Amino acid sequence: MDKKLSRLRRAVATRRKISELRMHRLSVHRSNQHIYANIISPEGDRVLVSASTLEPEVRSELASQKVTGGNATAAGLIGKRVAEKARAAGIEQVAFDRSGFRYHGRVKALADAAREAGLKF
Repeated sequence: MDKKLSRLRRAVATRRKISELRMHRLSVHRSNQHIYANIISPEGDRVLVSASTLEPEVRSELASQKVTGGNATAAGLIGKRVAEKARAAGIEQVAFDRSGFRYHGRVKALADAAREAGLKF
């Protein structure tokens, strides 16, 4: 079993539990260069809020700080941004879906920034 299949296998149990809870889901995906965060509806059919390091505003802010999209600083910025967008959309509480990634490094930085910006999970 390769690394990606192992990660996806770990993600299944978390997603199953979140679907039972019928909550909004903050889903995180990371690649080597970028990090993405989406808030998905309880039914799982729509993305309500999203943020990533590919957005032009984020890219310009990261460039001014001389930071790439693949580190904890960028992840913290995305966490803050997705939390602000969620609160503007009226979403206060979410379940955190780390997509099988370890709660460490960039994933942890994103979660901590989202919590500090007022999102509860």
